[in-house]
Amino acid sequence: MEEERIALFVDFENLAIGAREALNGMEFDFEPIANALAERGRVVARRAYADWSMFADARQKMTRSHVELIEIPQRMGASRKNAADIKMAVDAIELAFERDYVTTFVICTGDSDFTPLVHKLRELNKKVIGVGVKASTSAMLPPACDEFLFYENLEGVEPLRGTAGARPEPEEIADTGTAELESLITTTLAGLQRSVGGEVLASSLKRALLRKDSTFSEADYGFRSFGELLRHLETQGVIELSEGPGRGDPIVQFPSTGTSEQAAFELLADVVKKLTSKNGPVVLSGLKNQLRKEDPTFSEKKFGYGGFLQFCKAAATKGVIELTWDDAVGDYRVSAV
Repeated sequence: MEEERIALFVDFENLAIGAREALNGMEFDFEPIANALAERGRVVARRAYADWSMFADARQKMTRSHVELIEIPQRMGASRKNAADIKMAVDAIELAFERDYVTTFVICTGDSDFTPLVHKLRELNKKVIGVGVKASTSAMLPPACDEFLFYENLEGVEPLRGTAGARPEPEEIADTGTAELESLITTTLAGLQRSVGGEVLASSLKRALLRKDSTFSEADYGFRSFGELLRHLETQGVIELSEGPGRGDPIVQFPSTGTSEQAAFELLADVVKKLTSKNGPVVLSGLKNQLRKEDPTFSEKKFGYGGFLQFCKAAATKGVIELTWDDAVGDYRVSAV
């Protein structure tokens, strides 16, 4: 696989001020960004834009990190900011046209003014990774990028305690959002299986997750790598891994035994039998709530279904229930087999 060639553009004032204000006065450190990019490919251009007379200490550190410092002469207020934004955008577009070998552009800023630049770079078939401080990043920017990294989540960044931006302890992360994570993984895997019609590799699954949510990171759930996350889900019986064509890139699929899914179908059948024995066929609306009364953890999404109707249609196909449309009520009628 060919190595990614990366061009890095840093809106230094945005990151430095964002880190100081949101992370309890923490000084911006470029090294965690450099390390994160080193894992993704070879950085062939590094440029940072600022009025460097305002960041004398940072100037030396950035120079030692082999970053080209682009001086933006001091002006008043917004005019200085606009000058830096325009210069950075023009340089990025110029590089995109003049250096065909650059495959990835990293835009370090949380400013929504750079959203059109991101759109144009992607239009030119360039991958775009954004980096910003969460509290000072516009909601418009991350969805525009192929991937977005929040600075405080990077390895090596340790926000000072007592701040809203401080990173939770690993055990706090691991205990939150587990159901949502399983749902996200399984629905994405099911969608890939339908569209690809074949085996789904871990790398393809990760790319699809980032297309759904450019801010997705396994680190938010306490895992050091995506492979570790997948292995955890395998131990939980959510997915099954097998050796893929490339080392470290396994095939991801749903468990071949299907015991958990079969238990869910049996739960559906039992609930439907109870309800129909009293009142005859029941309508689909509200049936999911009845299942959750029996099993509060029930979710069709953990088995890769996009919705409860799809789950019930699968159950009907397997002969677990009968599903018929009723024009009078405008809903499906569900009955026991």
